[in-house]
Amino acid sequence: RQDVLVLTPWLAPIVWEGTFSRDILNAQYLQKNLVTGVVAFAVEKYVQFTEGFMRSANKYFLAGHHVNFYLFTDCPEKISRLQMAPENDLFVIPVQNDPRWQDTPRSRMAMLSSYIHRQFQHEVDYLYCLDIDVQLLAHIGVEIIDTLVATISSWQVTPQHEDRASETRPGSQPAIPKGQGDFHYTASFYGGSVAEVYKLIQACSEGLMEDRENGIEAQWHHESHLNRYLQHHKPTRLLSPEYYWDTEL
Repeated sequence: RQDVLVLTPWLAPIVWEGTFSRDILNAQYLQKNLVTGVVAFAVEKYVQFTEGFMRSANKYFLAGHHVNFYLFTDCPEKISRLQMAPENDLFVIPVQNDPRWQDTPRSRMAMLSSYIHRQFQHEVDYLYCLDIDVQLLAHIGVEIIDTLVATISSWQVTPQHEDRASETRPGSQPAIPKGQGDFHYTASFYGGSVAEVYKLIQACSEGLMEDRENGIEAQWHHESHLNRYLQHHKPTRLLSPEYYWDTEL
């Protein structure tokens, strides 16, 4: 494709529709006998999105490959048992909700770090974190698989672009000086190898905790911390905004 950027300055591919052959990638992936995990949180009002997310993800996310879906929820009794594809498994993990919604990203990161360390690293090879309030509309395949994967924010490629992920206050852990960021990444879809995702989650969790101790809350919460980490630890593969489009746009 000539109409879009397909390579970063550090030579990581940017995946757009039409830039890969899914058949070739599927054949290579199947030979490796890998398992991919998907983490999503369904707490409070977001429980209502669970069925739509799971039905579409069960159909479209790495279809034909083994996927473990890990659903964290404070209302496990409201999660209907869906008929999963033969190669997929759904694990419902009960959690307590936070009294302040701003505290949720902080506790999520700490919780994810703990589960990766004691469970997920033994069960999956790759791990991806997605927001629950989405529905997949087309196939998302093994073209997303790489060591450290981030998705470019859809706000970056629109005329009404905002620095939605930038935190510029020097006292905040995820501060990035103006003009120094590469891309703006959404916290709604990221992942990679279990080891690399663990490092990312650990760093974000520590940054969120340090900000809390200093009485600071980053403008875009854990998304700001995610962007700070990826500024210093470059993703090995980027997904275009096609993979997570903000319906506000």
